[in-house]
Amino acid sequence: MARYIGPVCRQCRREGMKLYLKGERCHSEKCAIEKRNFVPGQHGKDRKAKIVGYGLQLREKQKVRRIYGVLEAQFRGAYEKAAKTKGITGELLMSGLERRLDSAIYRIGFGTSRAQARQIVRHGHIEINGRKCNIPSAQVKVGDVIAVRESSRNNPTILAARDATAHAPAPNWIEVDREGLKGRITGLPQRSDLVQIQLNEQLIVELYSK
Repeated sequence: MARYIGPVCRQCRREGMKLYLKGERCHSEKCAIEKRNFVPGQHGKDRKAKIVGYGLQLREKQKVRRIYGVLEAQFRGAYEKAAKTKGITGELLMSGLERRLDSAIYRIGFGTSRAQARQIVRHGHIEINGRKCNIPSAQVKVGDVIAVRESSRNNPTILAARDATAHAPAPNWIEVDREGLKGRITGLPQRSDLVQIQLNEQLIVELYSK
């Protein structure tokens, strides 16, 4: 099975930083990085090798893949689409990943993590412009209205996620109506709007350009 089904905290430890894969747990003292900030495995504490060149590029790609929860084929497809579009390839790649429906749902606050947002979409709780959409990879466009379907407005998971993320500011490219359980795409995400952690997407472009 291609999809990773192991403990996601191991992925954060492998990258040596918080990837915010488990929602509220990542902001608590239970976060694995707070307890065991070394790579997983029997000899994790003893691994001191310096990563350079290809290793740095690979780790950067894996980091972004894990943040957005996409498979290698999906990620390469997103890169190739960005490479064919006029503009800065790295920024276009990140913008395309950010405009996935599951990522937009996470940004609006209907899920405490992208994994939870993906499940909410898959279970048919979301609509775009009044039409049901259960495809997490669907790309949202400027002007789209993303909302929780009428039949799902009392869903306890969605309501709990909305309340848990109430403190988080809305992204600049989405107009969020928390009470109405909807959001409207008002622009394209800029590089400064994208992710919570430090990334160097240029390393990914260099990796795929070889």
